[in-house]
Amino acid sequence: MALHFELVTPSKLVRSEEVHMVVVPGSEGEFGVLEGHAPFMSTIRDGAVQVYKTEGGEPETIEVRGGFAEVGDKGLTVLAEHVEG
Repeated sequence: MALHFELVTPSKLVRSEEVHMVVVPGSEGEFGVLEGHAPFMSTIRDGAVQVYKTEGGEPETIEVRGGFAEVGDKGLTVLAEHVEG
């Protein structure tokens, strides 16, 4: 099973892929999302989104600034104000 992950900024779609897990820097603390996670929304703080492509693998780190995250039936969408790099 895989989680569908999208990372979007106001100007473009940065990522759209199937991954194992994503750890998001929520405004109330970091949270991890796996396939089948309960639906919810959260604002995000400036920090690193960690993308685990495989179980037990090393994460890819993507620096983001502001925005919010939504977990729904279709997976996780992170709407970031800005993505570094």
